[in-house]
Amino acid sequence: MKKKVVFLFLSILFFFIFLFFSYLVKKDLFVQWDFDTTVRLQNHLPKKFDPYLSTLSLIGSFEVYSLLILIIIFIRRKVISFLVFIPFAFAHLVEIFGKAFLHQPAPPFLFHRYTLFFNFPSSYVQPGYSYPSGHSLRTIFVSFLIGYLILNSKMKKIGKLILISALFIFNFLMLLSRVTLGEHWSTDVIGGAILGVSSSFFAFLFL
Repeated sequence: MKKKVVFLFLSILFFFIFLFFSYLVKKDLFVQWDFDTTVRLQNHLPKKFDPYLSTLSLIGSFEVYSLLILIIIFIRRKVISFLVFIPFAFAHLVEIFGKAFLHQPAPPFLFHRYTLFFNFPSSYVQPGYSYPSGHSLRTIFVSFLIGYLILNSKMKKIGKLILISALFIFNFLMLLSRVTLGEHWSTDVIGGAILGVSSSFFAFLFL
């Protein structure tokens, strides 16, 4: 019970951090930093990596991560685990609200470097603006769920370390791809990641 109280507290704490950061974004305090960060990353990362980063963009879609959550629920084999979809859905509602009302236009077309000729249907849903990043939200949410299961498994410490390290690298590359491909600004990615942390801690209550 004590652990659940901690998870609930952390969930609420990170949600308020998200709200505060969103307020700062709304005040346009990071506009120049966003632009400069995108330019630097695109200048330092060769375009030959774009197809690999574009593949990450597909992996980060709503459809793929929803399937991964279903797999996690199946592994748990507990009916209550289906309730993890509640914070997952709520976080997406917050994302849609942010993109509809927080005036932060997406990076202009000249920054776009997505190279694949396929997108999942969810990619065509454009509520308006770009804050926060849904890919970042979903990646952090699912990664935290997987990390939670790994840390609470009977696996040896070296195995846990390897898998958690792999998750960390995957998260880094996914969040990096959002900016490098010109899909989002850095603040979009940070906001989405914070929202993902908040919703994942709430989801722990059902695992």
